[in-house]
Amino acid sequence: MKTDEKLSIRIIRKIVFISIILICILTIGVKASKSDVNYVTIVFPEGYETTVMTSSVKVSDILAENHTIILPDEKVYPDVDSNIDLSKTITISKLTEETVVVSEQVESITTEEILGKYVTVTEKIIVEQVEIPYETITKDVSKEGTETKDKVLQNGVNGLKEIKYKVKYQDEVEIERTVVSETVIKEPVDKIIQISTKITSRSASRTTASAETIQASVEGMTPKVVNMNTSAYCSCARCTGKTNGITSSGAQAKEWYTVAAGKGYPIGTVIYIPALANKPNGGWFVVEDRGGAISNNRIDIYMGSHSSAITFGRRNLECYVYE
Repeated sequence: MKTDEKLSIRIIRKIVFISIILICILTIGVKASKSDVNYVTIVFPEGYETTVMTSSVKVSDILAENHTIILPDEKVYPDVDSNIDLSKTITISKLTEETVVVSEQVESITTEEILGKYVTVTEKIIVEQVEIPYETITKDVSKEGTETKDKVLQNGVNGLKEIKYKVKYQDEVEIERTVVSETVIKEPVDKIIQISTKITSRSASRTTASAETIQASVEGMTPKVVNMNTSAYCSCARCTGKTNGITSSGAQAKEWYTVAAGKGYPIGTVIYIPALANKPNGGWFVVEDRGGAISNNRIDIYMGSHSSAITFGRRNLECYVYE
């Protein structure tokens, strides 16, 4: 009996021992199943990479497990305090000055400054109708001696043309204008004047020696009669941008003598203006100067003061041009 009891006790002990071992094995298996094993790739600045096996998910833990130290001039993605992302890749790269500069520039530029750099440019087609000035033709019959008065044989009539422009605007301000086409709608009609007597000053007593010299220089020449937009200027900085009174011809400007005209009238061209015949020069002028805003249908008469130039104003005057 005692032998059977001892045998039973031994068998029970074996069963308990085996059970404990099985329980331990199962416990270890459960714990192992709860920990996921990851394969993580670490990319180094030098260009090489390595793949490690780990159960950690935090970047700093994975780097520590693999004895990887981040230097002061290096950066890590994802950040060391972050967990690895789905790519399961940790990238270590060098910090560069270029990266820092770009970052500072982005932070300093506001939305308003960025939008301010964009400029709106638009184009429009504009059609304008412009008058074509008529020309005045003179017929000199003074040598025939049959007529004593000048007379108009044919009145002049301005023509009309249509000009098509392509105009560019920048923020609604015109910056460029290009002629696309020109079409003459109505041809101008020339004005024909019969000159029967020699043109002289209306006030001989006021005619200076200079005016007489000018008249003598054009003796026998037939003038071209044109209508000109006439204004005045002086030698101040506002009118000419300088104050020395030196003209484009190199001569010193003279009041009621010097005229600024467009390039269509050579320096030295003589101009007689009947409407100014009662002036000190008897209405005789010489082209001695140029101007940035002076065109071939406009002249500027030199005055001795700015107030005199302002008082003269702007007038459309008939001019006899001797070329």
